[in-house]
Amino acid sequence: MIPISDDNPTLRTPVVTYLLLGAILFTWVVIQGAGLDALKLAESVCSLGMVPAKLTGMLPYNSILKLGDGLSCGVTSPSLDKLTPLTSMFLHGGWMHLIGNCLFFWVFGNNVEDSMGRLRFVVFYLLCGLAAAAAHVLVDPSSTMPTVGASGAISGIMGAYLVLYPRVRVNMIFVIFIFIQIIPVPAWAVLLWWFVVQVISGLPQLMTMEEMVSGGVAFWAHVGGFAAGVVLIKLFQNPRYTTQRTSWRHRLHADHP
Repeated sequence: MIPISDDNPTLRTPVVTYLLLGAILFTWVVIQGAGLDALKLAESVCSLGMVPAKLTGMLPYNSILKLGDGLSCGVTSPSLDKLTPLTSMFLHGGWMHLIGNCLFFWVFGNNVEDSMGRLRFVVFYLLCGLAAAAAHVLVDPSSTMPTVGASGAISGIMGAYLVLYPRVRVNMIFVIFIFIQIIPVPAWAVLLWWFVVQVISGLPQLMTMEEMVSGGVAFWAHVGGFAAGVVLIKLFQNPRYTTQRTSWRHRLHADHP
């Protein structure tokens, strides 16, 4: 299931959503070389990605991290490590990773921004991303695998969307063999299903305490970000904006029964 849009127009232009998407794309193209240069991509992940064991002090400095494909990097910058929970939010590991995150952000981000205003949305986004990073480190503090991606912060947006707009229809692409069908599904069903999949996928890692990342996916970071969004949205939503949206939606439905 892939979300492509929702039936939930905004009252205000989602400027911050556009800017954050622009920052993510800029980082991918300029800093990470759009994934076209394996060495440049590895360097960005090595220097700006988050490694739990570096943050917890469980990985000695001057150690060597294996990145795969014969690439490795040294652990030599303790001052920069403190910033990696933030910098890692704007990095990605490949085109599919980037496109998937941007698509989810595009579908759900504008309405969450519309519920709280631009400045609050920036703070909310960053806090959800940091909460996701904290969950990742808490579950596997000895992990030496660099973690990158905006998915933790975007998971927080999805949690907020679940609280704010559970009955809104989300247009999902279903691919069954060679058949493609777009089906509107209630947001609560889409988001709760996604959350349950993250928890189930992460349970084996939690029980065995093996490497946190499985197949390049930090499941517990997603869970932590989602939970943060559910909890924080009531603090960050602007009552005036949500009242305006509710009134406008009621008028819209009255005009188009």
